Amino acid sequence: MELAIVKLKARDLKAQIINELKELLQNHAVFAIAELTGIRAKQLQEMRKKFKDKFKIKVAKNTLMRIALSELSDKLPNVDKVFPYLTGSNAFIFTNVSAFSLYSLLEKNKIPSFAAPGDIAPNDIVVPAGNTGITPGPILSKFSQLKIPTKIQEGSVWIVRDTVVAKAGDVISADLADLLMRLNIKPILVGLKVKVAYDNGLVIPQDQLAINVDEYKAKIAEAYAASLNLAVNAAFPVKEALPFIIQKAVTQAENLALTANILIPSLVPKLLAKAFTQALALAQRVSSIKPELTIPELQALQPTPQPKVEEKKEEAPKVKEEEEKKAEEEIGEGLASLFG
Repeated sequence: MELAIVKLKARDLKAQIINELKELLQNHAVFAIAELTGIRAKQLQEMRKKFKDKFKIKVAKNTLMRIALSELSDKLPNVDKVFPYLTGSNAFIFTNVSAFSLYSLLEKNKIPSFAAPGDIAPNDIVVPAGNTGITPGPILSKFSQLKIPTKIQEGSVWIVRDTVVAKAGDVISADLADLLMRLNIKPILVGLKVKVAYDNGLVIPQDQLAINVDEYKAKIAEAYAASLNLAVNAAFPVKEALPFIIQKAVTQAENLALTANILIPSLVPKLLAKAFTQALALAQRVSSIKPELTIPELQALQPTPQPKVEEKKEEAPKVKEEEEKKAEEEIGEGLASLFG
């Protein structure tokens, strides 16, 4: 009797979970299957709390999720393609953001966690210099084994300088995991690993979800510019290209009218300017052949001659003139004495 009651309760519980899963599937456009291995209950609770406004996380058996999906297969096209991913320990994520946004959100918001023996260091692990707050004792041997320089100061262990205790990709030993925990260093980033996502009929595996958003934005912008250029040159009247097509047509029509000298009110100033320029060029040519012809327009363009400034001649020094006059007088007196 008791066994029958237990089985009945288990059956009721399974039916309740299936109904919950169906309700979540019907109320969200996107769901994902994520690997739960290595995620502790506390970490899962932190993720639920942190992202409660973005998505919902439900942990259930794969068989129950398969039943819920099968019962909704008429409303979820291609949903049977996610069945191969219903293996291992999984969590199911339900959201209304796109599958790509969900994947990016989970990747960028992993939770720091203490390392366990055998974990792989995701990055270089650095133990910072300073007071550890640890009382000296047997722990000093672990610092020594891990080649972390220390000193005893103010009754506690101090690390002398920043020290790399593990390189990216290294396996974390039991001693290092214990020491990192004592130092309150959480080097492991924990998060749900999405295996596949279902987005409005599209089944997207993990390798297609991991995209470079900036690269895709650049490609889309490049494709838009190329298609717009094609539409403008082909005069294809789509909404985005119409303003450029009209502007191009106006420019080409104006150029044609100017070349053919077609009198259009909006082009009168340009036509007059063109005629004046051509007439001026002709006048310059005529003037070069017949310089005696005076053309007022050409004279107006000639630079105004500047008046010449006469240079002042420096007067010869009077001293030199007096010396020459004196010499002439002396010569005259000498001649007078000879013939006097």
